[in-house]
Amino acid sequence: MEQTFFKYQGTGNDFIIIDNRKKVFPRNDYQLIQKLCHRNFGIGADGLMLLETSETCDFKMIYFNADGKEGTMCGNGGRCIVAFAHTLNIFDKKTVFEATDGIHHARINEQNVSLEMKNVTNIQNHKDYVFLDTGSPHHVEFTEDLLQIDIYTKGKEIRYGKPYFEEGTNVNFVQKIDKDTYKVRTYERGVENETLSCGTGVTAVALATDFLHLSNTGKINLQTLGGNLSVEFNKNDAGYHNIYLSGPATFVFKGVISI
Repeated sequence: MEQTFFKYQGTGNDFIIIDNRKKVFPRNDYQLIQKLCHRNFGIGADGLMLLETSETCDFKMIYFNADGKEGTMCGNGGRCIVAFAHTLNIFDKKTVFEATDGIHHARINEQNVSLEMKNVTNIQNHKDYVFLDTGSPHHVEFTEDLLQIDIYTKGKEIRYGKPYFEEGTNVNFVQKIDKDTYKVRTYERGVENETLSCGTGVTAVALATDFLHLSNTGKINLQTLGGNLSVEFNKNDAGYHNIYLSGPATFVFKGVISI
């Protein structure tokens, strides 16, 4: 069977997107998904997404990691599938869609997509890091020299280590540029390597900077290897809400592959 696919990227985080509203793609074939994401034997991507119909929203987002397994929320993936849905004329400027962690609102302005992330009510403060869930679990660790860290080795060690073990976590290393700007590098579980950008990761970093009183502006600029993102949020006694992840979401190419 031949399958049409679309390739998108959000600050270097790249995704295969398939219009599966007719439900013809074999979504339970994790070996196929793994192969399609493979950079030597397939299309190559950090993850694969299916756009499906939703009974309550404009569409539904189904996300798979590059290892073929269905994943938790992906921020940059969410922004990219919003851009894709816009090309299908599913919505005009604003949309509401369903993802694994609940309902998300988003808006698009040319190639810039702003995505509302889930509320965060719990941040765990540890001696050398903080941990929080922004739709996916994130370990956030600050450093004075980001370039000197072996992201793959140290990230993998933390991802599988205590207290995360097999369930694992994404791992973010952060360097402060100024009170509103931070550089971020991320080891992503499911990809099992460093990626050029991670949307839920930079969201976690932005909230962590406020939580640790490193900033207090409600808007943080994040510099990743793949480009720049921003996170805006509000805070009250219950935690963080009105969290918006913003940045470019770009169509790369369209193709057909035999599956």
